[in-house]
Amino acid sequence: MISKLDLYKVFCQVGKDKSFSKAAKELYMTQPAVSQAMKQLERELEIRLFNRTPKGVSFTNEGSLLFEYVQSAINLIETGEEKILEFKNLTTGELKIGVGDTISRHFLLPYLETFHNRYPNINFKIVNGTTLEMCSLLKSGGIDVAICNFPIEDRSLEQIPCLDIHDIFVCGSEYRKSMIEPISLEKITKFPLILLEPKSNSRQYIEDYIRSKGIQIDPEFELGSHDLLLEFAKINLGIACVTKEFSLDYLDNGLLYEIELSESIPKRSVGVCFLKSVPLSPAAMKFVEVIEGE
Repeated sequence: MISKLDLYKVFCQVGKDKSFSKAAKELYMTQPAVSQAMKQLERELEIRLFNRTPKGVSFTNEGSLLFEYVQSAINLIETGEEKILEFKNLTTGELKIGVGDTISRHFLLPYLETFHNRYPNINFKIVNGTTLEMCSLLKSGGIDVAICNFPIEDRSLEQIPCLDIHDIFVCGSEYRKSMIEPISLEKITKFPLILLEPKSNSRQYIEDYIRSKGIQIDPEFELGSHDLLLEFAKINLGIACVTKEFSLDYLDNGLLYEIELSESIPKRSVGVCFLKSVPLSPAAMKFVEVIEGE
C-alpha cells in the first residue's frame, strides 16, 4: 500500500503540473496509478482536492490550501535529506574531540592539520579535561571521540592505542649530582617528588605501579599540568615523573636530565576511544581513520 508521504508527493506533483498525465511522466508512474493515488488521498481526507476537466485538473479551495502546507513540508524534507548527504560527504558538520592540553600539543595537532586539509568544511570543537572527564563526556554525548592516556578500565569504550609512551623521572642540574648510578624506585621516593594531581590517569598509573612494589609515595608537589612538572623540576624543586615523549625539548636541550632507574616502568599508550554502543558520525569515523593511518 502506498504510504501517506508518497501520496502527498504525488499530490504536490499533480498540483505543480495541473495534469495527471504530466505528473505520471515526472514520477515514472502510469496515469491510472496517479489518478488512483489521488482518489485514495481524497478518501482518506474525506474531501475533494481537485476539479477534474478534460483539459486537466485544478485545485479546489481545500486542495489549494493543503498544497501550500504539503509543498512546504516536502521542501523541508528534501532540504533535510540534502543536509544529511552533506554530512555523509563531509562537506559540512562538526567534530567534537575531548583531549588534555599536553596530548593535544604533543600528539593531536598534526592529525588535526591533516584532517582539516582533507575535510576543510568540518568544524572542530575541542574540549579539554582529564581522561576521567573525557570518558564521562563520551557517555553523555558531549564529545564524539576522546584522545586519552591508556589504560582505561571501562568496557563500554572502544580503545585504539596509537602511540607508546614511557613514564620517566627527571631532575634539574642540582639533583643530577646524586644520580650518577642507576637508582631504585624506593630510593627515588626518598627525594621530593613532583607528580600530577591524583585525579589524572597518568598519576594513577605510576602510583599504582609503585605501590605494587610495596612502596608508598608522598609527593612534595601535586600539579595540574605536565608543563608545570617540567618547570618545577628544571628549577630544582624536586624530581618529577613525566612522559618522556612529551618532554624531549627539555631533555634534548639539557634543561632536564632523565634519571636511570634500576627497573624501568612498563610502557603504556596514548590513543583514541569512543563508545562501543553508538555508531560514529561520518566525520568522527574519518578522523579515527586519519589517526590510525598516519
